[in-house]
Amino acid sequence: MSEPDDPTPGPDPDPVPDPPGDSAPETAPETAPETAPETSPQTDGTGTQAKRHSHSAAKPPISRRRFLGWAAAGGVVAAGGAAAVAIANNGQSTRHPAATGRAHSGSTSTTTTHPALAHLSEVQGVLLPTSSAIIAENAQRGDAWWVTTPQAAGDIEGYVDKISAMAGDVVTLRVNTKATTFHVEAFRMGYYQGIGARRVWQSAEVQGVRQAAPTLIAPTNTVECNWTPSLTLTVDRQWTPGVYLLKLVGVTGEQGFIPLCVRDDTSKSAFLVQQGVTTWQAYNRWGGYSLYYGNKGGAQTFTQSSGGGSYANRARIVSFDRPYCHDWASGATDFVGNELPLVFHVEQLGLDVSYWTDVDLHQRAPLLANHHALLSLGHDEYWSTAMRTGAETAVKQGLNIAFLGANACYRQIRMEASPLGPDRHVICYKSAAEDPMNGIDQSLVTVNWDQPPVSNPESSLTGAIYQDVDGNADIVVHDPTSWALAGSGLVAGQHLPSAMKGEFDRYVPGGVAPTNVDIITHSLISNRHGNFSDMTWFTEAGGGGVLDASNASWVGQLANAPLIPSNVLQAPVAGVTPYLLRIMLNVYSVLGQGPASATHPSTGNWRAVYP
Repeated sequence: MSEPDDPTPGPDPDPVPDPPGDSAPETAPETAPETAPETSPQTDGTGTQAKRHSHSAAKPPISRRRFLGWAAAGGVVAAGGAAAVAIANNGQSTRHPAATGRAHSGSTSTTTTHPALAHLSEVQGVLLPTSSAIIAENAQRGDAWWVTTPQAAGDIEGYVDKISAMAGDVVTLRVNTKATTFHVEAFRMGYYQGIGARRVWQSAEVQGVRQAAPTLIAPTNTVECNWTPSLTLTVDRQWTPGVYLLKLVGVTGEQGFIPLCVRDDTSKSAFLVQQGVTTWQAYNRWGGYSLYYGNKGGAQTFTQSSGGGSYANRARIVSFDRPYCHDWASGATDFVGNELPLVFHVEQLGLDVSYWTDVDLHQRAPLLANHHALLSLGHDEYWSTAMRTGAETAVKQGLNIAFLGANACYRQIRMEASPLGPDRHVICYKSAAEDPMNGIDQSLVTVNWDQPPVSNPESSLTGAIYQDVDGNADIVVHDPTSWALAGSGLVAGQHLPSAMKGEFDRYVPGGVAPTNVDIITHSLISNRHGNFSDMTWFTEAGGGGVLDASNASWVGQLANAPLIPSNVLQAPVAGVTPYLLRIMLNVYSVLGQGPASATHPSTGNWRAVYP
């Protein structure tokens, strides 16, 4: 999400707070973080870019007690396991060629070699690249005790010295707690018969300590901890690569999370799911300072609530050497609302998938060549030059990308080392005048990508471009013949009620925007100056394709996990979620089978919308 930029020039910051995950439920059942208000771009309603400036119906919540009781009874509580889901036809007898055509066995380029296709399984007439390893992993018993109970600030919290880790890595945890002792449980997040997680490891009891207060580093207002190590863990073969929540459990009931991604740099999986951790850190107000707000006079606070802070006192550099706030999904941050629904779905289907973070994109972008598709999730706002260049190069070479949110690649950042290691500081001044890089290397100044002196709008990568926040509208179908809508039964002009919420993108012709963009949905956002949200698709000649959902609530509305309490993960949205899940089958099929320019080239139908 965007939050207030430099208030001059332009409109004053919007005073309405916008929660991370765009109102997706959080993990701690009775806590809901607040984040900052936002300003955003606007258009003039004619397709020309102007100055750029939250839910669904839910069924009654399932109690945590009932949820935990199901798991204790044996874990297998859903109608069928991951293996059955991955190969079932679900009663559909009609195969849709637009969504099932196999990708070309190689690139049209003579210089790029693409990874081989995974095993293909049929779901609802769509062929999906699946993995026997992921199917077997999710057939294991789930553990409902991954959920937490509400806590107060400082009850138990911590951070790790590695943002992501591989097999063989030793990860050090630094924990602050009021508990006399605590232990750590590692949960791999996925499907697991609908429970959503499996416990793979538990530590011995560790002595609890109160750690030192954080340091506030001037003049950048960077909050950083120098805590003593509490324990280490070794990532071994029992840690199947994936997304993990390390649950801190105090002897007197304290509970909180530390996120950890376990990656596999040797993987050639069809899909690579990316966690937007730099955006998490940008919004993290632990210690009183985020890239949006800061307290006056160095006051330290430990809540995600935006009350009492100001944009002028914001941090210009934020550090991974600190916890996330207890009232932001118990420390799980944006993962639960904006990422878990997609993780749950791909693992339910048994897709051929591996995981990394956007910091890994910054560090090792050439590994994109080992995959057919990169899936960027609900909120992936902060990108470095290395991230963007790596992604753009990979698309030219045949990688497909799905941006399954809005506001992706909106702000430029730089990365630098913290005392614990490389690329643990996120630098974003949001002002060319303040950034010491200004006048040294203008291309690296940390402003919005479309602002001077960078002046390189994100739409050259994403197709659409960020518009505004606080949208509340129906999704409206524009092109029902699109491969993305195949088998959905959607027709031109059909509305998915109130399915566009929060931030949104749209296609704006001209400038660096691709000229062959297809508009799939074109949704009037009447409560935001008559603007539009456009789901877009374009292909790079001889390369890959890029889909932009242009809707911050897209991933959250994929949630279809009735065994997980709805105050943890939102309930399915009637009249919306089934359609979005069907669309995602098409996305997985097309993007997961190789360079999409060879199979589903875009035609540039945008001219019918913006003549």
